[in-house]
Amino acid sequence: MFSNMGDMSKIFEGMQENATKFQTELESKTFSVKSGGGMLEISMNGKGEVIDLNIDDSLLDDKDSLQILLIGALNDASKMVQQNQKSSAMGMLGGMGGMNPFAGK
Repeated sequence: MFSNMGDMSKIFEGMQENATKFQTELESKTFSVKSGGGMLEISMNGKGEVIDLNIDDSLLDDKDSLQILLIGALNDASKMVQQNQKSSAMGMLGGMGGMNPFAGK
């Protein structure tokens, strides 16, 4: 499969470059979800970290509604991030040519 160790080293370097690029792309993406007719908005980066949260002042007097809307928005944003991570990872594996260990299984 590998004619020498230099070939293997090049392949691993390429994989490391792809992983670094993947991380950078994730960090640069933003996913925003609105809930309660726009009364609550949450934004996450591609790594799943909350980077912004906006809450309408009227929700501050209704703790139960705020909790429900916040849980729903967090779950929706998290699903968006996970879906993006999966599709990005599949794209990265596809870009490795014949190196996909899952191909044909």
